[in-house]
Amino acid sequence: MIEEVDAQPAKGKGRLTRSTLNLVAGAATSLADVQADQAPRIHTGMQELDRVLGGGLVPGSIVLVGGDPGMGKSTLMLQLAAFAGSSIPNRPCLYVTGEESLHQIKQRAERLGVQSDGIVVASETNVERIVALIEHISPSLVVVDSVQTITTDLMESSAGSVAQVRECTSLLTRVAKRSGIPIIIVGHVTKDGLIAGPKVLEHMVDAVLQFEGEGTYSYRVLRALKNRYGSTNEIGVFDMTSSGLREVHNPSEVLLSNRSIDEPGTAVVAVMEGTRPLLIEVQALVSPTGYSVPQRVSTGYDTRRLQMILAVLEKRGGVQVRQSDVFVNVAGGIAVQDPAIDLGVAVAIASSVTDRPIPAGVAFIGELGLTGEVRRVAYLDQRVGEAVRLGLDQIYAPKSADVRSKNIVPVERLSHVLSALFQ
Repeated sequence: MIEEVDAQPAKGKGRLTRSTLNLVAGAATSLADVQADQAPRIHTGMQELDRVLGGGLVPGSIVLVGGDPGMGKSTLMLQLAAFAGSSIPNRPCLYVTGEESLHQIKQRAERLGVQSDGIVVASETNVERIVALIEHISPSLVVVDSVQTITTDLMESSAGSVAQVRECTSLLTRVAKRSGIPIIIVGHVTKDGLIAGPKVLEHMVDAVLQFEGEGTYSYRVLRALKNRYGSTNEIGVFDMTSSGLREVHNPSEVLLSNRSIDEPGTAVVAVMEGTRPLLIEVQALVSPTGYSVPQRVSTGYDTRRLQMILAVLEKRGGVQVRQSDVFVNVAGGIAVQDPAIDLGVAVAIASSVTDRPIPAGVAFIGELGLTGEVRRVAYLDQRVGEAVRLGLDQIYAPKSADVRSKNIVPVERLSHVLSALFQ
């Protein structure tokens, strides 16, 4: 026999008491009443680093700095620690190292010529003792080098494991938020990129900075992969010297300083990195292949996009590269993701095929479509201004009603550019 009964909620579930309702109501605030005052910033003493961070360090923030071995992460941190330790009286910077001895840190400081009076160093790998040091010293900044070496007593796994780095970072994050002291942790990347380190911590920290560069070049690019307090499009450019990292305030001039004029296969391109325009040199080499499948090799440029550019050159520009090896290189060790480099890459390849150099004083701006059209790009006026400032007076760029300059040669299709330069 089936009986109808009234469904009653389980006791203690699905019910809200008056006190609970008041608590929930008090936790919600109208967005219009929220104050949007900008968080105060702590300057790092390096304009390039401040640019990447969005204006400086935010009190109570936790920043992860990653990069391949030998990029200069520890050097940058020691230079930053020296400035932070001397900028606020009676509040030194705490530099915690789990990999190097204190003697090694002192030797690096002497080599870099930094003031070590405001730096307190500790060779410690236990996160609970690190927290006790922070609470005792109350430093202006904390640097932990590196996160793979510290452990917590709450976990039995070895240092560098996923559980250890997560738990240690979580504890340091709580300390940073509670005390208002910014903490920077350094993370290492293995050659294969398979790590129990920075990648698993990206969602836990406020900002992730990545050091990039080729080992054979002295230039380093610091890029923000995540930033809760600023843009992720900014980059900082540094030059690694024997006395430490030196800021490069005019990277365009530096990147073009070794450029050879009247050489086939080279082109100057104006790209944007965040709000900063950069002039870079694109080099291309096309030679008959000795293999059944021609090689397509690129450095600093997406290989799949290179394949697309080659197809457009053959179909829309009449440049035959089907039986040739193609090598493309962005000079200076810079990795470019801006699609405005497409036109310069195509022209450099065509210059190598025809063995005819591009005239001096010429730059290229524009994204290529599959039909061979030169598409508009953002920040065209800033790109043109940077090219003119460095003496380039003929800029091939897409038509734009917003930008008018006597230096712009407006183009609509790739074939028009190739005809003007090589016919």
